Amino acid sequence: MFEDPPAHEPTRTPVRAVRVGDREVLVPRRDRHFWSDLHHRAVTIGWPAFFLIAASLFLSFNLVFASLYRLGTAPIANVADDGFLGLFWFSIETLATVGYGDMHPQTTWGHIVATCEIFTGMSLMAVMTGLVFTRFSRPLARFVFARHPVVAPVDGRPTLMIRLANQRANAIAGATAKLWLVRNEVGVDGTRMRRFYELALQRRENPVFALSWTLFHDLDDASPLCDVAPESLATSNAEIVLTVTGTDENTSQQLHARHTYRHGDLRWNHRYADILVTSPDGRPMVDQSRFHEVVAVGTPVAPEAT
Repeated sequence: MFEDPPAHEPTRTPVRAVRVGDREVLVPRRDRHFWSDLHHRAVTIGWPAFFLIAASLFLSFNLVFASLYRLGTAPIANVADDGFLGLFWFSIETLATVGYGDMHPQTTWGHIVATCEIFTGMSLMAVMTGLVFTRFSRPLARFVFARHPVVAPVDGRPTLMIRLANQRANAIAGATAKLWLVRNEVGVDGTRMRRFYELALQRRENPVFALSWTLFHDLDDASPLCDVAPESLATSNAEIVLTVTGTDENTSQQLHARHTYRHGDLRWNHRYADILVTSPDGRPMVDQSRFHEVVAVGTPVAPEAT
């Protein structure tokens, strides 16, 4: 029913891979100016790349200003060898606004270039301070999602369950979860489309999410997953998308997390192993080593393929 999209001849338009959940889609690469989204790139690249680029820019600016100093006649006093290397070291001191005092501008040209370099150095320092602060202050949710959603009877009804935990073990106030089913469908006119269905949860809000939280979705007549066989989910390339938001009480930051499950991740006729145990001194204890563990149940709930 759902065949692969028809193949097209490759075009000359450059493309790039975009990951949507666990799926990779090729989209046209838009020609954007380098400076159009510079802040987003500087905030999202990894720390090694960030510092490598920052160091490269720092050295490049100093090379440029050392070359400008060299255009004048003895613009800097007390340069050791009166060569490019001495001007380069002076440029580093000036760009960093250090100024040891032994070397200083002594001509009009030297003062002009030094003034421009001091302004550039102050601007770069402000930008770097802002970027480093932004990168450090970004709210990051430390939520752990179970590797497999499970379907098992709960109170006599087949129920989809997903377990998650707060890795920091601090209080997340007003945590809210949303669950979506995403699958391919063909309309009555033969149009192929990717449709989204929200799966109603028994309890979508948690006032204080501190340790673990199991979400329940009843596979009743109102559920898009009602009487859906595992083979049908595979045919429609179905995915289950879970989004969680909440406020970290320690930092008052809004946290966001998203996790995507492929149809093959779903475990029918299984439930999660109990992670709440009793410690040797009699206190309740969470056994995180069993967080991803699932166990089979005796009553089958997966519909048969037709």
